[in-house]
Amino acid sequence: MDKLIAARWKASTARLADAMRMAARAELLGARESGDFSRVARPVAQGVGDLTYGIDAPTEEVLTQWLLEEARHGPLSLLTEDAGWRHFGPGSAGPQALSGFDHGGPRIAVDPIDGTRNLMTDLRSAWSVIAICGPGEGEPRQSDVLHGLLSEIPTSRAGSWQRIRADKGGACELEEFALHPGHPVRAPRVLSADADDRVDHGYFPFFKYMADMRLMIGEVETKFLARLEQHERADVRNCYDDQYICNAGQLICLIEGKYRMIAELRAFLAQRRGRPTLTTKPYDIAGALICAQAAGCIVTDPQGLPLDFPLDAKTPVSFVGWHNPSTQQRLRPHLDAALAAIP
Repeated sequence: MDKLIAARWKASTARLADAMRMAARAELLGARESGDFSRVARPVAQGVGDLTYGIDAPTEEVLTQWLLEEARHGPLSLLTEDAGWRHFGPGSAGPQALSGFDHGGPRIAVDPIDGTRNLMTDLRSAWSVIAICGPGEGEPRQSDVLHGLLSEIPTSRAGSWQRIRADKGGACELEEFALHPGHPVRAPRVLSADADDRVDHGYFPFFKYMADMRLMIGEVETKFLARLEQHERADVRNCYDDQYICNAGQLICLIEGKYRMIAELRAFLAQRRGRPTLTTKPYDIAGALICAQAAGCIVTDPQGLPLDFPLDAKTPVSFVGWHNPSTQQRLRPHLDAALAAIP
């Protein structure tokens, strides 16, 4: 993609993320003020990729308006969890739908709120996840993503919010902005993985919030930790767990070293057992994956193979992330052994 065009779309999607954050927080603050969180936590529709909750609806409206406004100036394709891919461009009477991807404009995937279930109960930040691909004749893949943008939607009690972004092959950059005047804000900085390969005194979560997958994933986790204790002399009392129901949030914790690893095995193990479950989708992590890789983290499929998938609203995705290459080298054999022991 031409650098000038890329700069334009980076700026436009950053403004979009700002508008989605304000829309979501307006709903959240309204619910807190009224004392009624049920209005933001209630399912209102079934999208192509996932349920739409009350807190999601205003951000979807913002996103649609942004799509139509941008389409007045040039063609683009947009992937969202509620509608799948949409293609729009300029027409004689305003923006008009196009027949497909072959229009010369960017292909952009957006998850307005990744982490809805935490945010709608005011427990933890969610993130807007945006991935920009260049022009192409068909549906892009993860390997086509050129830019990732993660924009925090904080809880009602927060005083600041963060933005993380990276170009493919570039650095991962963090910025922090005040929500209220006078709140201290850190200077922008580059995020990069450390070299520590410790096996305990850190977070090593296996994502298992879905009830139907909890026992199976827990069995892998138990076998993995037993191997760390036996072969690495890990103090497994200090191998901590965390269930952040937000794939972008998980990868951000991985980037920052708060997580030493993260295993999201739902789709992989559900296929093995022959019964589907709710899984990560491509729009959840497309932008976050670029940022994690730019920071020096290693993110692969559960078998250690390169992670590439079509950017759509339905493909089930599993992944394993390691904070750095040395952690992967030390711990990957134990995960392989734990997975091999599961029928």
